[in-house]
Amino acid sequence: MSYEALCITWFLLLGVLLAGYAVLDGFDLGVGILHPFVARTDRERRLSMNSIGPLWDGNEVWLVTFGGALFAAFPHAYATVFSGFYTAFMLLLLALISRAVSLEFRSKVKTDGWRQFWDWSFFAGSALATFLFGVATGNAMLGIALDEFGDFHGTVLDQLGPYPILVGLMTLSLFAMHGGLYLYLKTEDELQKRVRDWMWRSWGLFLVFFMITTVATVAFVPRSTANFQHFPWAAAFALLAILAVANIPRALYQQRAGQAFASSCVLIVCLVGLFGAASFPNLVTASNDPSHSVTIFNAASSPKTLGIMLTIAAIGMPFVLIYSAVIYWTFRGKVDLTDHSY
Repeated sequence: MSYEALCITWFLLLGVLLAGYAVLDGFDLGVGILHPFVARTDRERRLSMNSIGPLWDGNEVWLVTFGGALFAAFPHAYATVFSGFYTAFMLLLLALISRAVSLEFRSKVKTDGWRQFWDWSFFAGSALATFLFGVATGNAMLGIALDEFGDFHGTVLDQLGPYPILVGLMTLSLFAMHGGLYLYLKTEDELQKRVRDWMWRSWGLFLVFFMITTVATVAFVPRSTANFQHFPWAAAFALLAILAVANIPRALYQQRAGQAFASSCVLIVCLVGLFGAASFPNLVTASNDPSHSVTIFNAASSPKTLGIMLTIAAIGMPFVLIYSAVIYWTFRGKVDLTDHSY
């Protein structure tokens, strides 16, 4: 395999890892976002947390693997990303730790104040992490100012422009909808009815933000559609995304929540695909000078490194997928609380 083909292959594999994380941990984060609004009693809050209890840590492995693959395959891009978004990454790490600790600590003490604190920590960690993911995506679309060495010298406030914030809000509504659909499949009775109401609300919010973000992207990021001239097949992502958005309310109206959740998964994969198609071949786009952009070709490791990594990925990925399938099959069905539940 040629060096160029190896670079493109690893770009695609990073996209697969990012899409896998967004789909799987997306509903975990969505459950956390909806947690204080749909769960009213202590039992309902436990049901909410335990719907993702056996799965959330495995889902986050996709993010860890993405970071490791980026570091090994494109070390220059990894360095640029962390130099440019260091403060944001520390906030993201704090949010993810807060969510994990909330799940583990909430039921350790049986007092209202203790449990309420961790309930809101669970919500805050999930919401902040989701918003930061969206802001990072918005900045990646717009590009950041890089010097000739690929270093960013701005501040975190420079990354909080209107467009990144808009993408952050869209991501919040998307994951809330995705988490609501998942939670609906895992619950029953009054909690399930309340979740259904929030599914519709989050879908409506997402539709509004999705349309505004689409218009803003075409208007303020003109290069986002440039690659579609070279790769017209990428337009299939946009078509599938629109069909998935439209099918969610249709499936809900017909009482097919599983189909709606599948449509939400397809939607997220398509949005990641559109992001990749718009960015290619850039990993970090320089907004001030395109020649300073960090691409898959000027940031890649040696051909030997990429080849060895590809062999390891070909051997290891089937085991990861089999393990994930077994876990999801084992914990299928409605949530059942036991003495060992969160």
